[in-house]
Amino acid sequence: METKALDTRSLHLSAPATHPPFRTAAVLGAGTMGAQIAAHLANAGLEVHLLDITPDHDDDPNAVVKKGFEQAREASPDPFFTDDVADRIYLGNFQGDFERVSEVDWVVEAVLERMDVKRDVHARIEEHASDDAVISTNTSGLPIHEIAEERSDGFKQRFLGTHFFNPPRYMKLLELVPTPRTDPSVLERVAQFGRLHLGKSVVVANDVPYFIGNRIGVFAQLQALRYYTDGDYTIEEIDTLTGQLVGHPKSATFRTADLVGLDVLTDVANNLYDKVEDDERREAFQVPDVMQRLVEEGRLGEKTKEGFYKKVDDEIKSLDPETFEYTSAEEEELGDLKSIKKAGGLDDRLQALYQDTGRAGTFFRETTLELLGYSARRIGEITANPADVDRAIRWGFNWEKGPFEMWDALGFETVLNGMEEHGIEVPEWVEAMQSRGHTQFYRMKDGERAVYLPDEQGYVDDPRPSDELRLASVKQDNSNELWSNDEAALLDIGDGVALYEFRSKANSLGRNVMMGLRECIDRVERDPDLRGMVIGNEGKNFSVGANLGEMAMAASQGEFEVIGQYIDEFQDTVQQVRYATKPVVAAPHQRTLGGACEISMACPHPVADAETYIGLVELGVGLIPAGTGTMRMAAKAANEAPNDNPSEIQAHLRPYFETVAMAEVAEGAAEGIEMGFLPETTRIVMHTDRRLYAAKQQVIRLSEQGYMPPPVMNNIKVLGKKTLSTFKVALMQYREGNYISEYDEHLATKLGTVMTGGDLSSPQEVHEKYLLELEREVFLSLLGEQKTQERIFHMLEHNKPLRN
Repeated sequence: METKALDTRSLHLSAPATHPPFRTAAVLGAGTMGAQIAAHLANAGLEVHLLDITPDHDDDPNAVVKKGFEQAREASPDPFFTDDVADRIYLGNFQGDFERVSEVDWVVEAVLERMDVKRDVHARIEEHASDDAVISTNTSGLPIHEIAEERSDGFKQRFLGTHFFNPPRYMKLLELVPTPRTDPSVLERVAQFGRLHLGKSVVVANDVPYFIGNRIGVFAQLQALRYYTDGDYTIEEIDTLTGQLVGHPKSATFRTADLVGLDVLTDVANNLYDKVEDDERREAFQVPDVMQRLVEEGRLGEKTKEGFYKKVDDEIKSLDPETFEYTSAEEEELGDLKSIKKAGGLDDRLQALYQDTGRAGTFFRETTLELLGYSARRIGEITANPADVDRAIRWGFNWEKGPFEMWDALGFETVLNGMEEHGIEVPEWVEAMQSRGHTQFYRMKDGERAVYLPDEQGYVDDPRPSDELRLASVKQDNSNELWSNDEAALLDIGDGVALYEFRSKANSLGRNVMMGLRECIDRVERDPDLRGMVIGNEGKNFSVGANLGEMAMAASQGEFEVIGQYIDEFQDTVQQVRYATKPVVAAPHQRTLGGACEISMACPHPVADAETYIGLVELGVGLIPAGTGTMRMAAKAANEAPNDNPSEIQAHLRPYFETVAMAEVAEGAAEGIEMGFLPETTRIVMHTDRRLYAAKQQVIRLSEQGYMPPPVMNNIKVLGKKTLSTFKVALMQYREGNYISEYDEHLATKLGTVMTGGDLSSPQEVHEKYLLELEREVFLSLLGEQKTQERIFHMLEHNKPLRN
């Protein structure tokens, strides 16, 4: 079949929601992928029918679908935002419930990866689906056009391939694979829904074996693996050279293989070898004998607890290819990697590694040159656009740079010279590009990125979506910086909105950051040209919380008066976020811990990334939340109770108390709302790259509606000593059951003292300032205790909690 080169660049750009969102879906097939796709569609708010075959030997016709659904419920990481999401999934079977397909907007077929099975299922779909339903097949590599080959013209127009990467909730990439008969509006609708509502980054691939991501990514993985099976590099050495050092995930090559499953990787490689008969590097997809033997012996990786790695008596050992036993890691012989790591940013590290004359440099040069040459030779087959290859690898394999971005980083001529030295074939389009004097795949054009397209014989715009706000672009104009200190800055992001950016190490909330935040809120309130402010950044995490090192140093020197002043300032600043006269919108993402959680809790209208891992974790370092978090939890419980009855308030207070006492963290924004770490007014953004844009729009919306800060809480009902005694009894039982240590019990008692109002003999209403002073007093008293200081220094040294 002749592949179709599509100009799909417009699908990467946002536009007004021109297509109606899907409201209902049917997922056919409840295997690992089908059940988790159903879960994520339910996360997006859809009503989902999950159907599978009727078992031959079971009285329950839903036995198969129930098993798949329950496996999804028990999966880790959790495919569901919250437990309630699962209630939107309705189970059924192909025999008695297939007519439900007629009721949905989108039918997602995710059955067994066999052409005959998929064709049979789509024949039934055509019988039942409504005339305007979109139909897709989820497959990682089967030819899409062949699946619908016998279907009607009307069916083919609304049919396409989807390739969700596993696990669907967490993996960013969604490959869409239209056929020549797919209506462009159907492709646009799925792309738009995937991006806005499923949080996916979409790449459109040609209908060829394993599309873009796996074709390139599996090639790279198997190529690195062969330096272990056929070369003289150890597993650990290869994982060092294919991990964070070169901008790849920490799991690198072999840990990733174990996580994916060696059986899965073997199947993909075997299928690729069978299907890519004309590929000049077809032999690269032959499964190494070592991996084949591991699969035959049932050593499949993480799911069987042994693969290339195995944990033995708390030690991670790796496979000896000669004995097939697991042995301790040998000392790596990779030369001076420290200097390479210290070379600078990723581009500098890649260049330093490429120039290295030792074993590390040899491995990197040879594997990288092969990968870049292979990727270039696939242009025109898997996609017409080099940028789509880079996107697929970044989003599907979590690399910081795709192949063509790496090529630019290493230098166009440097790579070409290296390919010539190693006898690697360079495709004609790259040679033609060189002959025209073009020496990079990407360049900036009128402030936007442009990419070289071979079909165009020149550069075309490759701009970011218009609903993505990138701070790097804002910072290009120095006039956009309105204020700064060593650890933070206030930026003008346009339309009368400012953004406060943390710039401290790990975005920790030291004194400079918090005082800067307070000053910048004052500035925004005074400036008539500013509507309000976003608190956000593009760091790996929003913030790990207060600067522990700063506090530990002051505590070790006995400067408790200084710390007390800092706590006052911290509380005042968080209160100012809440009570500012112009809207201040926190935009948390990823880890949002301790004080950062308290900022988000205080914010009246935050905008949170769906995958925000948020919580009050202070008890893990021997402290309590003292940046208004403890007060806010007590107030929340009192407000949620249906009346002033102490027993009703206690019923709401106890789960919040237990959550904070156990330092539990929400594994997503939706769960964060349920656990009290985010207000009910939080707007959740599914696509993380849209978060700052959405926060900016939130400021504009609130301003235009006539913003009014929430009223001060001057009548918080707290419960006093009786409820604290109840908490103490529960804590004693936990300690006697060895679930918590004696010091954990002590810390939780201190927490309960604040949340119940301190030394009050009976329930009564108090002002928020009363609870804030209690927070401060308890925090300072704990900071002076030896075991708390031990926990803090252990966290700073080992980055994990101490249970003393």
